[in-house]
Amino acid sequence: MSGQVKQWAFITACVALTVTAMTFAIRAGMLSQLSQVLQLTDSQLGWVNAMAFFGFPVATIVGGALYKVLGAKRLLMIAFIGHILGLLCTLFASGFYSLMFATFLIGLANGAVEAGCNPMVTQLFPGKQTTMLNRFHVWFPGGILLGSLISLSMSYFGLGWQSQFACLLVPTLLYGALLIRLPGNLAEEQAPANPQRPALKALFSPLFLFMLLCMTLTASTELLTQQWIERILRESGASAMLTLALITGVMAVGRYFAGPVIKQLNPLGVLLMSSVTAYIGIRFMSIAEGAEVYYAAIIFALGVTYFWPTMLGFVSEKLPSTGALGLGVMGAAGMFAVSIWNPVIGQLIEQGQSLGTQNVKDTLVTLSYFPLSLVAAFGLLLLGSTYKTRRQTLKGGCYDS
Repeated sequence: MSGQVKQWAFITACVALTVTAMTFAIRAGMLSQLSQVLQLTDSQLGWVNAMAFFGFPVATIVGGALYKVLGAKRLLMIAFIGHILGLLCTLFASGFYSLMFATFLIGLANGAVEAGCNPMVTQLFPGKQTTMLNRFHVWFPGGILLGSLISLSMSYFGLGWQSQFACLLVPTLLYGALLIRLPGNLAEEQAPANPQRPALKALFSPLFLFMLLCMTLTASTELLTQQWIERILRESGASAMLTLALITGVMAVGRYFAGPVIKQLNPLGVLLMSSVTAYIGIRFMSIAEGAEVYYAAIIFALGVTYFWPTMLGFVSEKLPSTGALGLGVMGAAGMFAVSIWNPVIGQLIEQGQSLGTQNVKDTLVTLSYFPLSLVAAFGLLLLGSTYKTRRQTLKGGCYDS
């Protein structure tokens, strides 16, 4: 495959992921408006958010299993149709159930993007999978940053939630146009050569199951905090959407320059340091007021920057036999966990509002337990990996002598 075709495929994937991210940002910024206009409680908003995160794993599991049959281009076409239908249904939503259905469609489309693009990127760049996955996933925080700034600007000019969701049709149509030039045989050339049986067997290996559990915690740490930030921080004296833009801006820069960091620390070291930093950032944010919130947000952003792509890169490099299905299941586990926790977080915020502003921010204390658990998990895994490497080195030395 020519370098030009690879570049076109990578650009198409990045634009599609940008749309995925912008749906998160616009929805996060519109929760209060949706609550007022459609008369929704925080618990109901939690279920609406859950539908986006529930649709995602459905698409990633099915898409990952059928990647060799459908290929990257067809999965992106499914994502394009899902985004168009989901956005149109959102614009005409009149209540709780219609908004849930629309959000579920957008979640399916977002999952189809991940299911098609992650394995495609790993196969396009086999020698530097973790680095290129980080570079591809620059466009998730980049898209959230763009969506946050659009939401802030449109809100400043008095444009409501329907106008803000409508603007998402523009980048969606852009990646739809890019798809036209994407080669139809891309999937056949780039699909993993491994049959599904070894992939299924590898999914039940202890290391994969352990990483699957960790993925539920890394995704919850990153996405729950960002999705609810507008409701949690609205009385803190800091702009919630500006805070979200700051977080995602730091994440985008960090992911773009991920290569040297990963080379210096190795993926497990990166994940452990990220967990420690994310915990400190969330706890600081829970007590911060005014401008302090922005400093806490930077620390949190440095913590979650490498979570998602490094988890996928680790599995792709250490468990290559899992293939596209493994990447799909990893993404599905992360988003499914977020879908389960969303209604819980909504209830916690609702209870906190009845008790006072500081009680709402106590929700962040609850969220901090996710990265705290990861510190222990990745610490143990790193110790085990180091011990295993040293043992093999000693064995090799004995044989040489």
